Amino acid sequence: MRSLRKRRTRRARVQLGASDESLTRFSGLTAVTELTDRLAVIDRLDAAVGPIKTRDRGFTAGQVLVGMAAAQLCGEDFLVGLDRHRADTAGQALTPVPRLGSTTAAGLARRFTEGRWAAVETGLAEVHAAAVDLLGRVDPDRAHALTTEATIDMDTTDVEVYGRLKQGVAFNHQGQRVGRPHVATWADTAAVLAADLGDGRDDPRATSAELLGRALAALPAPARAGRVRVRADAGYFAGQLARACLFTGVEFAIGARRTAPLWRLLDGVPTDGWTDAIDMTGAQVAVADYCPNWWPAATRLLIRRVRLDPGRGQVSGDPRARRRRTLHPEQRALPLAQLVEADAVFAYSFIVTNLDVSTSAKTVEVEHWYPPPHAGGEPVPRHQARRRAAPPPLRTPRGQPRLDVGRADRRHHRRVAAPPHRHPT
Repeated sequence: MRSLRKRRTRRARVQLGASDESLTRFSGLTAVTELTDRLAVIDRLDAAVGPIKTRDRGFTAGQVLVGMAAAQLCGEDFLVGLDRHRADTAGQALTPVPRLGSTTAAGLARRFTEGRWAAVETGLAEVHAAAVDLLGRVDPDRAHALTTEATIDMDTTDVEVYGRLKQGVAFNHQGQRVGRPHVATWADTAAVLAADLGDGRDDPRATSAELLGRALAALPAPARAGRVRVRADAGYFAGQLARACLFTGVEFAIGARRTAPLWRLLDGVPTDGWTDAIDMTGAQVAVADYCPNWWPAATRLLIRRVRLDPGRGQVSGDPRARRRRTLHPEQRALPLAQLVEADAVFAYSFIVTNLDVSTSAKTVEVEHWYPPPHAGGEPVPRHQARRRAAPPPLRTPRGQPRLDVGRADRRHHRRVAAPPHRHPT
């Protein structure tokens, strides 16, 4: 017994001191560098952008962009992170662009004009095409699946910055000084096809059609030849985007704002018109006839409702809460105690689409495809979980009653729904 009592567990000794320069926690950069070399990312960007300096020395445009991207993969969010990344001796031996400092990157970034930024998208399009071609040699089935059906996600978010001398930013409606990126992403590969950077007052609807055109141009040719679908949230609810999809042969699903006409359509949906959604507890979908003026004539309204339990905290007691906007107008202003006693409380979302929703099975498939998969948690509309600032109303010139009223392309007049008082010939 004495010998057992004398035994003590030896604890590992912790030694404090300077980190070993021969070690790095970013060993995954080896795969990044290998992929960058195989796809010739730097060379393709340099060929598209061209020289950004008079003397042929130092870092090129492609090296600056790839070097900044590598630092971001290592968790850096600011230019000064390039200096921390450069201080990692072992990591510099693995990174695709070593010895890139913050001051050097900032100085070279000022040389990027609007034309050169547009050329960056051209260079990345070449990279996407090379990646699909390389994937076809390694995994033909995966490459075929990517090029048969392609989904383009259009979304925007607000990125808060600090400093009153920041250029290209503005205060949003929440009082934050932000930049507002507008991004079109190839959802199947999580690759950015086209992007714009606006300030906190920019409305994404104004340039959505042009952004879509650039995104389609950046898709590899095999993917453009297949089926292409576009999905966007209510921030892109605009007729010009829908018409751009129509004229380019692209199917779309765009979130609609919860306006009074849509609530009236909801009241007309019969009880047996709802179908259970896929992989979403308590969710149901229905279809209604709705086509805004000058939208594609095949446009229909897809309605999704998700049952909420106010007693479990799924509805806030604050009438200004974001979740409250998704409730029916008759329930939106009710106190929380009355919502708990209500027979049913639903959160509603509206989606306008020209996809085939002629049957219940096709309807639930479209709803399941439209938003990103729900990651878990409370059963709320999935695209409502994105915390992003709603764009301000788009200023329209005098005499134009709304955004979507205008003259349609005469070549496609039979495919565009005109308002009742206007009949194109």
